[in-house]
Amino acid sequence: MKFNSMAGNIWTIARRDFRSYFTTPTAYIILALFLAIMGYMFFNMLAYFNEQAMNYQSYNMGKAMSISEGVIRPLYGNMNVILLFFTPAITMRLFAEERKNQTLQLLMTSPVSLSEIVLGKFLSSALFVLVMLGVTLIYPAILMVYGNPDLGTLLTSILGTYLLTACLLTTGVLFSAMTENQIVAVFLTICVNFLLWIISWSAYSAGPFWSELLMQVSLINHFMNFSQGMINTTDVIYYLSFIFFGLFLTHRVLDSFRWRS
Repeated sequence: MKFNSMAGNIWTIARRDFRSYFTTPTAYIILALFLAIMGYMFFNMLAYFNEQAMNYQSYNMGKAMSISEGVIRPLYGNMNVILLFFTPAITMRLFAEERKNQTLQLLMTSPVSLSEIVLGKFLSSALFVLVMLGVTLIYPAILMVYGNPDLGTLLTSILGTYLLTACLLTTGVLFSAMTENQIVAVFLTICVNFLLWIISWSAYSAGPFWSELLMQVSLINHFMNFSQGMINTTDVIYYLSFIFFGLFLTHRVLDSFRWRS
């Protein structure tokens, strides 16, 4: 009974915040820009792949290039980069706007726990990303109709992209809780996520221990197996642990804010 009540509270908060995205032009602008960029990338990748495939067949006695290697992997690899810069716009208002409008105190004194508030806010942003990824399914659908992509690589790439984006959202939720200035929240989210993205670059000049550590911390490094059609338990645990730790820190930030206010 308690679990049902908790799930109901989380869903109520998530549904309220998810709907609020579409009460302003923000959601439509984000979706339109995201689709425009991804559409441009997809059709250019497809045109380049077709050109390269014809050359490949000419020099390899009719053997065909892999559409998974030529289109799917670069498509979702680039999509992750685009989402790196789009996710802060999705999360910036979740807590920052509540703090600015001084409604956060009211929310925190309502008959819902702090954990339910954090999970509900995060879930709303995760649902919005699900919509974003959902509308891009037109691209793999086109590949399925006119080509023969590896279904396993396609599905794992989508799963990996969603888990990676959920981590990016977690950082955004954390910084939204730390400030009432949405621009500051966006800036901090981009900087930290970008650092966690490129941190593995230093692995090549570090010692064996630090090299391994930096590779394990890197967000994008754990996506590589997904892009190759493999689901590695270590990668899944890393992403889920990242999300849990980020939401835990958000809970602590809001808890300290509650005692100060």
